[in-house]
Amino acid sequence: MKLQEYQSKILFTMYNIPVPNGRIAESIGEVKQISEELGGRVVIKAQVLSGGRGKAGGVRIAKTIDEAEEYANQILGKEIYGMPVRKVLVDEMISIDKEIYLSIANDRNSQKPILMASSFGGMDIEEVSRSNPEKIVKRVIDPLLGLRDYQLRDVAINIDLDRDYWQDFSTIIHQLWKVYVDCDATLVEVNPLVITSEKKLTALDAKVVLDDNAMFRHPNLNDLRDKDAVPPSETQGRKIGVSFIKMEGNIGCLVNGAGLAMATMDIIKELGGEAANFLDIGGGANAKKVEESLRLILSDEKVKAILINVFGGITRCDEVAKGILSAFKEIQTNIPIVVRLVGTNDKEGLRLLQDTELIPAGSLLEAATIAVGKAGEGKA
Repeated sequence: MKLQEYQSKILFTMYNIPVPNGRIAESIGEVKQISEELGGRVVIKAQVLSGGRGKAGGVRIAKTIDEAEEYANQILGKEIYGMPVRKVLVDEMISIDKEIYLSIANDRNSQKPILMASSFGGMDIEEVSRSNPEKIVKRVIDPLLGLRDYQLRDVAINIDLDRDYWQDFSTIIHQLWKVYVDCDATLVEVNPLVITSEKKLTALDAKVVLDDNAMFRHPNLNDLRDKDAVPPSETQGRKIGVSFIKMEGNIGCLVNGAGLAMATMDIIKELGGEAANFLDIGGGANAKKVEESLRLILSDEKVKAILINVFGGITRCDEVAKGILSAFKEIQTNIPIVVRLVGTNDKEGLRLLQDTELIPAGSLLEAATIAVGKAGEGKA
């Protein structure tokens, strides 16, 4: 889960990481008021979860209050890479002497956190990695020991940071590490961390990405999720307690277990079809969850067929059948639904569904073949 820049900066402030004075604004009037409070020289930043905002015109430097209003009028309401700009961050303008790149991230190669820094701050770090990889200093962090002071001194030396800033630099990195650990982050990034003309270190930009799988530990952070960056159906999936990812196909899938869901999608693809979603109802799903999941799938207008594939273990097939029947009492649909129920109480589940228009299948291959065929007919 990605946080907006202003949200990341609020988080940084809670951990005493210095950031520019600034506030969020949703209207031209608010931009004017904040600009006046900050002395007129401000930076207007579009708040969208996308890189390259500056190149797309989403970051503008205003030298007067009138310019701030003008730029805010240009940015608010526009789309940047398909995402609407509903808010802008109005930050005080900072005089910069030096820019540094700094981040802590998950490293798949070492399977540990990694600290990265570069004297090429403010630039596209991916481009720096391609053209000047030696300019990016990387130090793996032992999660049991945490950051060691010698690592920070080593990084400071390798990015040619003046010794006068070592103490503040170390303090900021230690606080970033606390954000990373406390919030279950997968990335905490400052690009750039700047040395101001007043000889102070300040996080001019901020980016925090949180681990979705850990959000149950952080309900306060989960509320920060940007609804524009996530399809409404995926938000609804989280509300009903299922793993749901919207896709581009026309065959809706309702499956129990992530592995079985992936296998179901694979065989649909192999047979020439395309899944409309990944949906794992999980183990022990009751009738209500099945009903709500079916409603979620049917809310997608692209869906031309549905494949229900349940291998009953903890999840009982008769509970799945009851959920399907409950959904049909409220929802009228002509979309063909193929059902494969195998495992715990499968005979009872199939008995409950025998007087319906659902299409039973004895194997996954049979079920997928029927679903792909029906979806092709519906598409035509």
